[in-house]
Amino acid sequence: MVFNKGSELLNLCNEKNKKISEIVLLKEQSFSDLTIEEIREKMMDALDVMKESANAALNQKIVSVSGMTGGDSKKVEDYRKNNKPLSGVFINSAMAKALSTSEVNASMGRIVAAPTAGASGILPSAILSAKEKLDLSDEELVNGLFTASGIGEIVAKNATISGAEGGCQAECGVAAAMAAGALVEMSGGTPEQALDAASFALINVMGLVCDPVGGLVEYPCALRNASGVVNAFTSADLALAGVKSLVPFDEVVEAMYRVGKALPETLRETALGGLAATPTARRVTGNSPQ
Repeated sequence: MVFNKGSELLNLCNEKNKKISEIVLLKEQSFSDLTIEEIREKMMDALDVMKESANAALNQKIVSVSGMTGGDSKKVEDYRKNNKPLSGVFINSAMAKALSTSEVNASMGRIVAAPTAGASGILPSAILSAKEKLDLSDEELVNGLFTASGIGEIVAKNATISGAEGGCQAECGVAAAMAAGALVEMSGGTPEQALDAASFALINVMGLVCDPVGGLVEYPCALRNASGVVNAFTSADLALAGVKSLVPFDEVVEAMYRVGKALPETLRETALGGLAATPTARRVTGNSPQ
């Protein structure tokens, strides 16, 4: 039960008449001494951590170690509760959860890197928001996490999930792709639709740079987690509506990798370009030119 490409994963799903999550779980079991039940228990542990981080900052201000960021999750959650958000209550709730995990990460709290710490808010927010929207069980969320992990594994093998190598498209973009695929399966979509959704999520942020202010995984990282979960939901809805990706998932992944390689060094997590090089960023971090 081996796959290295999206096309190979789809072939297995079709041959075995199984969902992506089921194929990923069987693959994991074939390379492990653990039983299926034990593997699912380990993923449930990861889900518990995701729940904690996605909710921790909703009702209390959590400030980063540097003191540069913090409290935005609570602001968005309060806004959702007390106003009429332009993008709707559901989207604002999802953004608040994504910001919460980002703030927990920046304060050195415990998170699940999915696929990285800098992009760790997107997947938890997506699946937990879907749980509320679709009245899903934790077991169904675990299935979604296996689907997400299969998509992330394919990207990691064939491209990159590192901002230093491929820009933020490789971190928040891949996290959104993982989440979009999970959302499709959790909504009853097909494996083909799941990979279409993952393709859309990557296409939507193709070329996104990595320019952390002060070299810290705080700003604009947290904002990109908030927009990343919105990307995941819109991508999933496009696929579930029947919209198909003109370019297959594997080719999208290859294109993302090539774009990442083409980005200048200043835009790949070096904090030498983009927002990190603005006068305000330099002043805030004490790196103003003399």
